[in-house]
Amino acid sequence: MRSSLLSVVDLLIYVLLICLALLTLLPILHVFSVSLSSSQTVLASKLMLYPKEPTLESYKFIFRNDVLLRSLGITVFITVVGTFLNLLFTTTAAYVLSRRDLPGAAFFLMMIVVTMLFSAGIIPGYMLIRSLGLINSVWAMILPGLISAFNLILMRNFFWSVPEGLIESARIDGAGEVRTLVQIMLPLSLPALATIGLFYAVGHWNEFFRGIFYMTDSKKWPLQVLMRSIIAQADMNELGLSNQQVYQGGKLNVLTIQSATIIAATMPILAVYPFLQKYFVRGILIGAVKG
Repeated sequence: MRSSLLSVVDLLIYVLLICLALLTLLPILHVFSVSLSSSQTVLASKLMLYPKEPTLESYKFIFRNDVLLRSLGITVFITVVGTFLNLLFTTTAAYVLSRRDLPGAAFFLMMIVVTMLFSAGIIPGYMLIRSLGLINSVWAMILPGLISAFNLILMRNFFWSVPEGLIESARIDGAGEVRTLVQIMLPLSLPALATIGLFYAVGHWNEFFRGIFYMTDSKKWPLQVLMRSIIAQADMNELGLSNQQVYQGGKLNVLTIQSATIIAATMPILAVYPFLQKYFVRGILIGAVKG
């Protein structure tokens, strides 16, 4: 009786998970199908679960458009350089805070936690960026979030979980702090590095808030800000075209270009995630539980 009840419960859980998965996948499938369909079929259909009259014209358009390519290049730069700097400063700060012989380590850690609860706000942040001369600079989208307090604590807890005997052995062999970090701690912390690296990379790739506030020049917009202009306003003027020019071609319309832009902006993160998935859960658990 109990086993049959458990099987019914398991079945209901599977059905619920399948329904939730479909709710997540159907909008993505619709956008993907619209991006690969012809202009006429898109205008005649409300919901598309597969491409009709398949064509790559929308993707050809966005990858030949100088405005989109420029925004894509800015986003790639922010993601690559920003993630590298994030990992560099986060790991070095976490290693220092993980040392048990660091004077005042508890105080510094408490101050870091306080920043997770309270922030200066939008206006003081803007005034700081302006005083540093970073308005309309890509560094305005990198430097303010150089270290995430959450990721720092996650990495610190991971370093804390490494046996102290390993570090003592390295010191006996004559290794300094930098060599201990690079040759011992970092190789052991690949799951945590992959986890926080994914957090940082996704945040940079989806950078929108800072782009809106700090980039007043549309030529320096990251991809997400440009997408907002294209999608929310349904306007092709930002791409150097009028809506009339887009429709006159017959092969494209605003919907197909919007959908192709969304897919092109989403696919890089979706392509990277499967390779980091095996590290993801392990890094979260170790960094959150130990320490």
